Amino acid sequence: MDLIRRSASEQLDALNRGEVSSRELTTAHLERITAHPEYNAVVTLDAEAALAAAAAADEQRSRGRAAALLGLPITLKDSLETEGLRTTCGTAELSGHIPRQDADAVARMRAAGAVVLGKTNTPPLCQGIQTSNELFGTTPNPYDPHRTAGGSSGGAAAAVAAHLSPLDIGSDLAGSLRLPGHYCGVYSLRPTHGIVSSRGHIPRPPGWLTTSDMLSLGPLGRSAADLDLALGVLAGPSPQEAAGWRLELPPAPHEALTGYRIGIWADDPFCPVDASTRALLEELYRTLRDTGVRVSDTAPPVDMASSDRLFTSLMFAGSAASAAPQAYAAEVEAAGRLSPGDESPGARYLRDRTMSHRDWLLANEERRRLQERWAAYFDGVDVLVTPAAPTAAVPDQTDVPMPERYITVDGRRRGYFEQTTWLNLAGLAQLPSATVPWGRTREGLPIGVQLIGPRLGDRTVVKVAGLLGELRDAGTVVPA
Repeated sequence: MDLIRRSASEQLDALNRGEVSSRELTTAHLERITAHPEYNAVVTLDAEAALAAAAAADEQRSRGRAAALLGLPITLKDSLETEGLRTTCGTAELSGHIPRQDADAVARMRAAGAVVLGKTNTPPLCQGIQTSNELFGTTPNPYDPHRTAGGSSGGAAAAVAAHLSPLDIGSDLAGSLRLPGHYCGVYSLRPTHGIVSSRGHIPRPPGWLTTSDMLSLGPLGRSAADLDLALGVLAGPSPQEAAGWRLELPPAPHEALTGYRIGIWADDPFCPVDASTRALLEELYRTLRDTGVRVSDTAPPVDMASSDRLFTSLMFAGSAASAAPQAYAAEVEAAGRLSPGDESPGARYLRDRTMSHRDWLLANEERRRLQERWAAYFDGVDVLVTPAAPTAAVPDQTDVPMPERYITVDGRRRGYFEQTTWLNLAGLAQLPSATVPWGRTREGLPIGVQLIGPRLGDRTVVKVAGLLGELRDAGTVVPA
């Protein structure tokens, strides 16, 4: 069925027009998943329940019921708890975990009529920027099996790219939606922090009510319209807060691209990008300018090195919350033995993991001041365009010990975790951010850009993502 290669929005339109039933569409996706095990993206399939849900959706549609996603097949990252369906978050210690209730985000998708096909692969406890674990193995990049799909929502992005699922809901702390979206050539959205409930996401451990203050749940799809569709369902108060407030995101201010003020941050010495990425950003700048868009490449809103250091510090501090007591006590002891002048990565990690509450408060104050600088920047710019990563998808390094991993940028060896440095900008500031696939490198790998918008400017980010997609489809911009 050619329809499964179309976007989620187009598939939903076909359902609404009666061109296909949910059962037919769900069956087609299930058959494709089963026929292509080489993608190893959907690791827990719920075929019987999916077909039952699809049949129920068809029955409801025949009775005239309307719902935002009625009958649309989707997948979910295996970090989101699903009632009665195994949720492992890629770790053996949760291999038998069967949640008693859905994560809030999952419940919203089901309430909107979505049909859950199954769960997509993730590195153990979402702690990785490539997707591999001892339970399910490695999810390769659909464009090149020797390259990574990214992480930690690598299974989600690969499933959408390989036409196993039209839409997936994943999570993003350090680029976990946007890096796989970029590497696999699909759209992704990290919403403004706090507008999508994260209860029921692992980590933290099952049963916890809180999670990282930099984590956001969001969608991956094949078009900006898919992101908008999912955002409309996901965004809003948690069940516990729904009695007191409602969320109404501001609409995008313009319909045409020429109405927007777009900033471009094309490169930075702290995290240099490769020749293909530079060429893409340079050509995009020229094309937008020639099209009549108000575009600028003035000073960036923040210093990347300082921002990234603060992001890392707060991320490591937050990750300590669910550490085992004995292991954390050992870290505290080891941190106490560090010499004051030791600034090695290991020493910084220990200090960040074991920082005092006072030090965290000071770091959080620094973050708030940085957020004010972002807000001031967006007084004069609607959306900022940056690289999504220094390169297209890098070789898979599953079998390489972590200390020995690295990436290559224009022939030069760079740090392995520089893959997410550009993405960490929005993560620290808790801003909405999307990735837009733009084209292919000479090697045939997807390459794209990141869009960052002001707090609660999610609709604007998604709108500009769609307008840039139209520009791309018109053949105006071609990467080197």
